[in-house]
Amino acid sequence: MFSPTGAMVAEARAAGGAVGAFNLITVEHAEAIVTGAEAAGLPVVLQISENAVRFHHGRLAPIAAAARSIAESATVPVGLHLDHVTSDELFDQAAAHGFGSAMYDASTRPYQENVAATAAAVRRAHAHGLWVESELGEIGGKDGAHAPGVRTDPEEAAAYVAATGVDALAVAVGSSHAMQARTARLDHRLIARLHVAVPVPLVLHGSSGVPDDELVRAVHAGMAKVNIGTALNSAFTGAVRSTLGDDATLVDPRRYLATARSAMADTVAGSLRLLAPHVTAAT
Repeated sequence: MFSPTGAMVAEARAAGGAVGAFNLITVEHAEAIVTGAEAAGLPVVLQISENAVRFHHGRLAPIAAAARSIAESATVPVGLHLDHVTSDELFDQAAAHGFGSAMYDASTRPYQENVAATAAAVRRAHAHGLWVESELGEIGGKDGAHAPGVRTDPEEAAAYVAATGVDALAVAVGSSHAMQARTARLDHRLIARLHVAVPVPLVLHGSSGVPDDELVRAVHAGMAKVNIGTALNSAFTGAVRSTLGDDATLVDPRRYLATARSAMADTVAGSLRLLAPHVTAAT
């Protein structure tokens, strides 16, 4: 069933857990994410990034329509989120294509430019009922940049939220996008400080590279939305490689895409169970 992202995040936050948000590229990704959520019996967010839209020849409508349809037929709450949008033109299409939320990403701009551009985007999005996420403190791994030392300052974050009116804030606390090895170590004291200082839900990006125990601690410290992308692509690609390696004569894509979809669904289910509020924090 389709559900507003903001309501899902608020409910998870109140219960001491986090919502898992998974980036999709293909229809098989979307099907796998929802299948995994249904197996876990937990809500989930389907995310389509600006990069994914670019992969689909810059056309948002087809992949958004497919994701929305899959969300509406699910047996668990499913949100639809437009992720890491730097283009005002694309951001302003979100509501018309059925998204309940979107992330406006001006994090690479100087602080004052980030504030001005984000505040304007928030005003436009709120007029259409969208829940808006943004980012402060550039998270490593995007477009070849890897800056694990970058961190979000709590006082600056509080001022940024007040100035922009965003509904959620992605913060830099030690994770990095596009990591395949799960070796990231998070600054949990900083997460706790941000949780106290910032009145809106905190979002962790680059979570594929974060070990399970670190993710659990991050949720208990205050993360309310956890974004996962590379882990799904690793599961997808690994399954395809294995299936094709086992049968050199295989040409029907349904055969290897089915194994890829199943592998991604397992990854989603395991991640969602980890983020659920009943999980005990590691000591």
